[in-house]
Amino acid sequence: MPESSPETMDEREAPFHTPLLVIGAGPYGLATAARAKRAGIEQLVVGKPMAFWHESMPTGMFLRSGPDWHLDAAGEHTLIAYLKERGIDPLEVSPLPVGLFIDYAEWFQKKSGVEVLPDLVRKLSKPDGHFEATLESGRRVTASTVVAAPGIIHFAVIPEWVEQCLSPERWSHTNHLVRFDKFRQKRCLIIGGRQSAFEWGALLADEGAEEIHIVYRHDSPAFSASEWSFVDELMDLTLTVPGWFHNLPAGEREAIARRFWAEGRLKLEPWLTPRLDKPSVHRWPHASVAACREIPGGEIEVGLSNGTRLAVHYVILATGYKVDMTQVPYLVGVIDRLKLADGFPILDEHFQSSLEGLFITGFPATRDFGPFFGFVRGCPVAATLITASLTKVLNQTQV
Repeated sequence: MPESSPETMDEREAPFHTPLLVIGAGPYGLATAARAKRAGIEQLVVGKPMAFWHESMPTGMFLRSGPDWHLDAAGEHTLIAYLKERGIDPLEVSPLPVGLFIDYAEWFQKKSGVEVLPDLVRKLSKPDGHFEATLESGRRVTASTVVAAPGIIHFAVIPEWVEQCLSPERWSHTNHLVRFDKFRQKRCLIIGGRQSAFEWGALLADEGAEEIHIVYRHDSPAFSASEWSFVDELMDLTLTVPGWFHNLPAGEREAIARRFWAEGRLKLEPWLTPRLDKPSVHRWPHASVAACREIPGGEIEVGLSNGTRLAVHYVILATGYKVDMTQVPYLVGVIDRLKLADGFPILDEHFQSSLEGLFITGFPATRDFGPFFGFVRGCPVAATLITASLTKVLNQTQV
């Protein structure tokens, strides 16, 4: 057992030591912690459980996945099992409300016996053979191995013109906009043309915004249900053929990315259609922002590349996310020891980074493992592969 429990740690005490430190308590962090616990690996999980889901997803949001996507690598505490225990027919929760999945994650955490210390890691370093983490509370932790699951919150794409042209209070990325009541009778501009852009547009329309302008550079996506079953075979390959995606010829990797793009980006869920079929919603395909300035009276004047001029009160960025590990604050103490490629960490076939003992999972792993690891579907697979390697690494440190 660990030398002391997380609840009794104090910043004045010697550092608490754990064989495994898991940074982040979102889907990938919880899934990995549960798998490692089942394998008998002592651990400390630090983070706020499902924080991004609680704080950066609107309560009226629905998920694009079905009840077959879950967190348990053992296949026991699945979403289907949760619904069965609660007496909920899966057909009655399609599409799946985000709140229901958050409840499932809490249930999964309890069923798996994963304890989470509700703190944040301020800085991670590795001055010698062990990692050292300083927490926001001032507590200190040393660990033999670390699994970092930073999620997507640090990787929001912000076009340069936004900060140059607009005051901070006049715009927001979707990950910081979860309440819409303040936009009643307001005019809003949404930049982006994928699921989040149209879903935020629907939420604004539901709330009674006067105008919603959705501006995007491509054709309008089709409103058609996505078909994700093709991912199952790819997940099986990831488990059984080490490094298969990374070792694919570039053309084959691109073909998989195109297939994923077709389902996840070129389609929008059909349940959005009636919510967007309102006079207040305006779509501007094949357009981009060419000019933008705040004008007296509290409005924002926007010129589009097609010559259209708009006057709005607020700009919403549905511009997605791009991995840049230098933007993860707690990695400042080790970032110069990580090999990166276009911002992504270079990982081995078990998610281990170039810094021995540091594993990175979730969205940052998509370069080496495929786009499906930006979604919940990859959680059980990543947890399985990471735990297998953790066991070997920890056994070696004990020899």
